This record gives sequence, structure tokens and C-alpha cells, in this order.
Amino acid sequence: MLKIFKPTYMVEAIYHITPEQLREQKIKAVLTDLDNTLIAWNNPDGTEQLIEWINVMEEAGIPVVILSNNKAKRVDRIAKVLHLDYVSRALKPTTIGFKRASKKLNLTTDEIIMVGDQVMTDIWGANLSGVRSVLVKPILDTDAWNTQFNRFMELHIMNYMIKKDPNMRWRKSINDESRIK
Repeated sequence: MLKIFKPTYMVEAIYHITPEQLREQKIKAVLTDLDNTLIAWNNPDGTEQLIEWINVMEEAGIPVVILSNNKAKRVDRIAKVLHLDYVSRALKPTTIGFKRASKKLNLTTDEIIMVGDQVMTDIWGANLSGVRSVLVKPILDTDAWNTQFNRFMELHIMNYMIKKDPNMRWRKSINDESRIK
């Protein structure tokens, strides 16, 4: 039942994902959630570490696309600063945004990966879409008011899944003992 919330990988932060790891997994593009995955939800300008990671991906020819449930106006402002493409109003966990992103990239679902900090939107949506997923720790311990209920539910879901599967643990790489079984 809760298998739909299970990520393919669990990595401490998006910055730990490298082009080499992605190539090993035959991944050609990264979809990423915005708030608390790519940027702190209350700091839309990002960090030097983020800019460096985006540049490394760009130099490797791996597109990074923001896949966010936020309104276009908010996502566009951040995407311009970071020089990234985006799909706003993705309606995660539905497959709508994933399909739009896949079409925009002209890639199949097995050639992309979704990185996000929430199992009830990012991971669930990726699983429904047939996209491999990476759960990352949220950048901040606090959330916007509209995410707090999901966090409460996710705590129980994650605790249950970790109890049932000791292989579910934080790693430094998507290739560190690879997939969660």
C-alpha cells in the first residue's frame, strides 16, 4: 500500500548527485522540486553551492528543469535567476506535470529522474509517472504553511517504511549501494 511513496534513491542533498552518477544510471535530465529541494522555501535566490551544481550539470549537458506546484509567476522569477527551464502548476502528485516536462525535454520517463523533498508530492508523482525518484532531506526544518500537513503525514509514512525496510537510509550518492529495494 505505501509502496507508492517509496523513492528509488535517498540522498542527503541534491548537490550530491553528479553527472557521472546520472550517466551510470542512463539518466539524461533532472526534474527537481523547487522549495526545500533546490532552494530554501523562504530564500528564492539560492546559494553558491546551488549555482555551482547547476553549472556542473549544464557543462555535462544534463538539463535541470524545475517541476513545481507553485504558480508560474513565482517559479519564473527563480528560474530566470538560476537560468533554468520549468514546469509550473505541475499538480504533483498527478502525472500531468511529469508528462509536460518529459515532452518539453523530448525524453522518455526512463531517461529522467525526479528529485524532491516530499514523498506525498514529488515521490508519489514520480512513481505514478514511471520516473525514478530521489528523496532528499529538506533544506530547512521549517515549511510554508501549506506543506506542514503533508510533513506530518510523511513522518508517519517514512517511519513505517524505514521500519519495514532497513535498506531505506540516507546516502551520499545515487550509486551508493544504488536503488532502494
